[in-house]
Amino acid sequence: MEQHFLVFKDVAETKNITLSAKKLHMSQPSISLQIQNLENQYGARFFDRTNKGVTLTKEGQIFYAHVRSVLDLLTNAKEQISALALNQRGLIQLGATLTIGEYILPNILAFLYKTHPDVDFKVKIANTESISQDVLEKKMHIGLIEGPVPQHKDLNVESFWEDELVVVIPYFHPWASRNSITLAELPHERLVTREDGSGTRRVMEMALKERGLDPDQLNISMELGSTQAIKQLVSAGLGITIISSLTVSRVGDRKTFKSLKIQDAPIYRPLSILTNARATQTKDERILIDLLHDHRLLADVLSKDYNELENLE
Repeated sequence: MEQHFLVFKDVAETKNITLSAKKLHMSQPSISLQIQNLENQYGARFFDRTNKGVTLTKEGQIFYAHVRSVLDLLTNAKEQISALALNQRGLIQLGATLTIGEYILPNILAFLYKTHPDVDFKVKIANTESISQDVLEKKMHIGLIEGPVPQHKDLNVESFWEDELVVVIPYFHPWASRNSITLAELPHERLVTREDGSGTRRVMEMALKERGLDPDQLNISMELGSTQAIKQLVSAGLGITIISSLTVSRVGDRKTFKSLKIQDAPIYRPLSILTNARATQTKDERILIDLLHDHRLLADVLSKDYNELENLE
């Protein structure tokens, strides 16, 4: 019966038996037969069929809501039963967008490894859309994303950090004695940026437009797909950049770079936790989420080099 429910749910969501057949690795006749069996068992027609696909009838909409609840209950039951297995190590499956994955997660995981060595992590680095979909499908339990948050009734969204985009320069730059610059000064410097379409680039350009500076006025000399590569070029004096303050927050970075605020128009973006509203967090997952909400401890963790993390409580 669970298999029948999974097939019904997928067809209801894809609205296409052919797509569901490919996704579930089943034949179309097999899927049609399982749906027909369900309709016969409950004495109702659940789908209207057309050349363009299938849509739920009123009876199908009612049945769909109950099927989702039943499948969620079964999933939660399996997770709780698995957690009772003797000597089982905790496992946290999570996803993160690039900046978080490169500059936040490593320190967090290193800290948790020292404080909770019995917990394992399985991490996926991907874009916001991919992570959101995985959280909705319960392929991962926690997603950490930057920038705009997708809207969905089954996604819980909690902000855990306010990230500031700052102007980063090498310490031998003429501006190094300053703590801030104005927007009007930006077009006069060679700018190294993330590639067109990246989350950081998109947030930067949107914020500049809102503040009256056309991004086309910027003197962009190089575009790269890696923040670390951008930092290497800036440290060599080949330009300045606008990136997350988190990417230059460690002790080693503070000896190489100077971060300048944009005094007349600071740029902030939220970093958010995504969880499935229909799932219950495990004890180990709550440990991670509680750490993300402990702003003072999190700030301390993120500012340390790896070898300093063992001194944190």
